[in-house]
Amino acid sequence: MALATFLQHFLNALQWGSFYALIALGYTMVYGVLLLINFAHGDIFMVGAYIGFFIAAFLLGLGTGIPVWIILAVTILGSMALTAGVGVTIERIAYRPMRERGANRLYVVITALMIGLFLEYLNLSTLGAADRGFPELIPTKIYSVGGVSFTNIKLIVIGLSVVVMVGLELFLRRTKWGMAMRAISYDRTAVPLMGVPVNGIITVTFIIGSSLAALAGIMYGSAYHVISFDMGIIIGWKAFIAAVVGGIGEVRGAMVGGFLLGFIEIFVVALGSIPGFEWLSSTYRDLVSFTILLVILTIKPTGLFGVARRQKV
Repeated sequence: MALATFLQHFLNALQWGSFYALIALGYTMVYGVLLLINFAHGDIFMVGAYIGFFIAAFLLGLGTGIPVWIILAVTILGSMALTAGVGVTIERIAYRPMRERGANRLYVVITALMIGLFLEYLNLSTLGAADRGFPELIPTKIYSVGGVSFTNIKLIVIGLSVVVMVGLELFLRRTKWGMAMRAISYDRTAVPLMGVPVNGIITVTFIIGSSLAALAGIMYGSAYHVISFDMGIIIGWKAFIAAVVGGIGEVRGAMVGGFLLGFIEIFVVALGSIPGFEWLSSTYRDLVSFTILLVILTIKPTGLFGVARRQKV
C-alpha cells in the first residue's frame, strides 16, 4: 500500500472514528454515573441531526444575507441545546421515576429500547421515510497534498472532535462538576452521603452526552449531506460497541474505542484493494470489524481501559 493511499485511508478513519467516539462518550458517561445502558442514545444522534437540519434550513430560508459562519454557529449551538433538552426530558420522565422506585435494571433497559423505537417512528410518521439532504453550511473545498485528497469538511470534523474531547477531559478533571461525576462513577454509595447533588450530576451527564450526539449528527450531515430517520440504528450500535471495547464507563476508553473502530472499518475495506485480499469486499467490513472487537473483549472482558471492580452486596 503506497504512502499516499495509506494517508488517504488514515484521514477517512479519523473522520469515522470522530463520529463513533462522540456518540460513544454519551453511552459511557451515562453508564459511569447510572450503570445504565441508554440504548436510546443512537436515536438522540438522529434527533440532533434533524434539529440541526431544521434550524439550518430555517436560517438559510430567511434569505437576509446572514453570514454563513453565524448560521453554522447557531445551528450547532441550537441543536446541541435542544437535543440536550430532549435527553434531560427522557431522563426525568422515563429513567428517574424507575430509578427512584428501585425498578429492576432490566426494565430500565427495555424502557431505553422502547424510547429509541418511539423516537424513530415518531420521526417516520411525521416526516416520512425519505432521506433528507442536509444543507451545505460550509462550502466544500477539496485539497490535494502529495497525492492525498481531502476536504475542508473532513479537517473540520476531525479538528473539532479533538478539541471537544480535550475540553471534556479538562472539564472532568478540573471542575467540581466533572470531579463529582468521576466520584459517582467510582463509588455510588459514599458520594451521596457527602452532600453531592446526585440528580444534578445525572442531569449534567445527560446534557453533555446528548449535546455531543447532536454535534456528531450535524458533522455527519455536513460530511455526507444526507440524514434519515434510521441513521441512529447502525451508527448508534457501533458507537455502543466502541464504548464497550474501550471500557464502558471510562471516558478515555470511549474515545479510543471510537477511533479504533473507525480505523478497523476503513482499513478492512482498504485491504480489499491489495492483491490476494480481493475477496475482502466492503460487505465484509462489519463482520471482520466485529470479529476483531470480539477477540479484544475475549482477551480483556472489561475493555481496553476498563478495570474490574468488586461490588459489595
